[in-house]
Amino acid sequence: MPADRAGCGPEGCTVDWLVSERVEVDGDPEAFTRLATDAGWGDGLPLVPPTEERVRRHVAASGRFPDELLGELPPRNGRATVEKVAVNAVMAGAPPESMPLLCAAVEAMVDPAFNLLALNTTTSCVVPGLFVNGPVRHVLPVPHGAGCFGGEAGPAPAVGRATRLLMRNVAGQVVGVSSKSVFGQPARVTGIVVGEWEERSPWPPLAERRGVAGDAVTVHGCTGTLDVADVTADHGADLLQVIGRSLAVMGTNAFIGAHHGAEILLCLPPPWAELVAAAFPRLEDVQERLWAHAALPVDAWPASHRRVLEDRGRVDQHGAVHLVERPDDLLVMVCGGLGNLHALALHSFGPTRAVTRATRATDASGGSPP
Repeated sequence: MPADRAGCGPEGCTVDWLVSERVEVDGDPEAFTRLATDAGWGDGLPLVPPTEERVRRHVAASGRFPDELLGELPPRNGRATVEKVAVNAVMAGAPPESMPLLCAAVEAMVDPAFNLLALNTTTSCVVPGLFVNGPVRHVLPVPHGAGCFGGEAGPAPAVGRATRLLMRNVAGQVVGVSSKSVFGQPARVTGIVVGEWEERSPWPPLAERRGVAGDAVTVHGCTGTLDVADVTADHGADLLQVIGRSLAVMGTNAFIGAHHGAEILLCLPPPWAELVAAAFPRLEDVQERLWAHAALPVDAWPASHRRVLEDRGRVDQHGAVHLVERPDDLLVMVCGGLGNLHALALHSFGPTRAVTRATRATDASGGSPP
């Protein structure tokens, strides 16, 4: 950094390093929402005016300089600076404390392995989901218990919405133009932001298993949620059979190509995680069982599809087509309520890999585990 460059503190940036275009508008939120929606900046929901004071506060909370480049977001390859993240976070209603998480999420999304260009332009309804580990879950807070995927009051929907506004305003994702998604999905407005209930998991946290300990976010492309219900299984092996067979939905994108990197994220509630872990203490054995069950006989497909699957090398020596190429393509995390009876699966659309990045720690003194 240049020696004469000032940084940002709790009260904002001490020197005017904000470079976004200034627009004089009515301070009324309704008036700003109308203006922003007409200009294509909004998503149809009410927006918070991104005043300089608010943007400075968000930049300060990030612990970074406003012009730090986090990456370029396709398809427009817009420059996602910390300032641009802050502007969209303010408009979405995300709190300043979410900025370290949002910056880390953007850094994960621009990793080539995540293939953000494909996610933003595909005909699929896929959307980047944010799955959070570490003490930051309690600071914001990020939901990880009952109703964690929707319904709990808190900042998570606004944080997810901030990522969607970034895709609109920085990446240039425009419905019917650069985005060819046939249907879209609700998470293309609110995003997905969920924590792992690490304290109730019988296995190490998801991010730690992926090489990042402490505060971290894993970004996974999600086409939606698949609820898996069971009221009978009382042994981990039986439960994994039910879940694995349920994952292998014939029409899911993972079956379309020659595996092409498809991953599935499976969320287990604490009671089911404990039941499974009692039979399979090692998570690798859990993944192996799920992988074995998440397959369909090639004869289940019409003849035209069978030929394609065979040409793509998807049929094994037993005549089975596995949902994903390897057991470790089945990602597992623990979250959700104690009501039991359900798991939640998030299929990917195919050519993308989950990416995990460390989140710069915020003050965790106000948070405590449940």
